Amino acid sequence: MAIKVLVVDDSSFFRRRLTEILAKDGDIEVIDTANNGREAVDKALALKPDVITMDVEMPVLDGISAVREIMQQQRIPILMFSSLTHEGAKATFDALEAGAVDFLPKKFEDIARDKDEAGQLLRDRVKAVARKRQPGRTGFSSTIAARTETPAPRLSERPALTRTAFERPKLSDRVTAPARSGTFHASGKSYKLVAIGTSTGGPVALQRIITALPANFPLPIVLIQHMPAAFTGAFAQRLNSLAKVEVREAVDNDVLRPGVAYLAPGGKQMLIEGNDREARLRIKEDDSPRITFKPSVDITFATAAKVYSDKVLAIVLTGMGADGREGARLLKQSGARIWAQDEASCVVYGMPQAIAAAGLMDVEVSLNEVATRLITEVTHG
Repeated sequence: MAIKVLVVDDSSFFRRRLTEILAKDGDIEVIDTANNGREAVDKALALKPDVITMDVEMPVLDGISAVREIMQQQRIPILMFSSLTHEGAKATFDALEAGAVDFLPKKFEDIARDKDEAGQLLRDRVKAVARKRQPGRTGFSSTIAARTETPAPRLSERPALTRTAFERPKLSDRVTAPARSGTFHASGKSYKLVAIGTSTGGPVALQRIITALPANFPLPIVLIQHMPAAFTGAFAQRLNSLAKVEVREAVDNDVLRPGVAYLAPGGKQMLIEGNDREARLRIKEDDSPRITFKPSVDITFATAAKVYSDKVLAIVLTGMGADGREGARLLKQSGARIWAQDEASCVVYGMPQAIAAAGLMDVEVSLNEVATRLITEVTHG
């Protein structure tokens, strides 16, 4: 059965263009279009599409408000289309908070080498998020997996200061099982770096983890999120306003410090150099046609293995494709430890699945449990 898509945009040209691109895949059917947010809400309720593509700025009712109304009534994966500006980034994160599952830039050439590749990326993204349509599932500010009763903190709220940072829930011995009896036990390894890689669905995953860490988190953290260059600065600022740890967009020659999370800038590669006593980040331009992702999880992981050897805890979260697998392989060969997000809590179970299929995974963990287990692991709690 074809994936039913509702295309929403106030530009008739963009609606036609998007419809033509999606129609090239026989597994996708554009069942209707809408030219404003109010029409989108009405058609979403009437047609019950599998996926909605949504513009941010529209007359009558804007895209963010439309997402919020739709998600209050039925849970449909919504892909936002946004301009690559600071204001566009802010609006996109507002839309993710309202319940959208992911976003793409309106200028397709900003995410691909050519028109054909961009079209294929869009079709793949629609098909990937359509697979995750589940009862009870909402977007950026939702509880990602139904296994927990603890809601994700909204992007507009700082985590409660009264929460005990090192408090651990009761968990079963099986890491992917619902919280029951028993406690997660640390492996006993010593670490000097946490490295987290993600793609589709990553903004909500990173927000959930980073905002749950205490200000005195004892290690530096490097974050590699597939995201356009215009968005990473705004995303880092937003996370920093919510988190107790410091979050910044990485710059060249940043010295890695405990309790600081460094987000790889979009469109560039983030490498780690030096030694495990004083490591620093190198931010490099990358025009290589061989490297699809900029930033690339593989590249950062590989340099982390060289500098920190077995003192790395690497975590691979939701995302399409297999970026991170080869870097994780080098980390594993160095004796580092690899965690992967479980399928149930992923928006797209691609990158973590690649880790599991390659036999590189030490622990499989639900997104809702990553932060508490991470704290336990690095403090030997």
